[in-house]
Amino acid sequence: MLKQEISIQTDDFSLADEVALLEKDNVTDGAVVTFTGRVRNNNNGNSVTTLTLEHYPGMTEKSLAKIIIQAKERWNIGRVKVIHRIGELSIGDQIVFVGVTSKHRQDAFAANEFIMDYLKVKAPFWKKEQITDDGQTSENWLDAKNSDSDKADLWS
Repeated sequence: MLKQEISIQTDDFSLADEVALLEKDNVTDGAVVTFTGRVRNNNNGNSVTTLTLEHYPGMTEKSLAKIIIQAKERWNIGRVKVIHRIGELSIGDQIVFVGVTSKHRQDAFAANEFIMDYLKVKAPFWKKEQITDDGQTSENWLDAKNSDSDKADLWS
């Protein structure tokens, strides 16, 4: 059994270790679906050099817990694990992990996507990109994307 469903952390995580924890002594669920988000080197036509993530301690965990509860109410899922990193991250670093188990793949896929879609718009995380344009370095705080809100609205 998972000790904790939610982890907000600066340290990196091991995808293999997280999958192993979802599967450990879990003979009930036949499906394990995971999503891992990583820092990419570009955004909106800009060259990204680093990404800094901040959060609202306490409130972030509560928001994520509500999202997980909603997923458990909508789908027949077993174990859930959400990890979100904070601090300054480099290109290629892992940012987020969502893992869901279920008896059947349809519930696991749907719940995983739902959790990620809602995490993007409901959990209080803030992202700041450091970008380089023509040799000049600047920082941008990122606004929520309309496309992320539209995607989350589809679950309503």
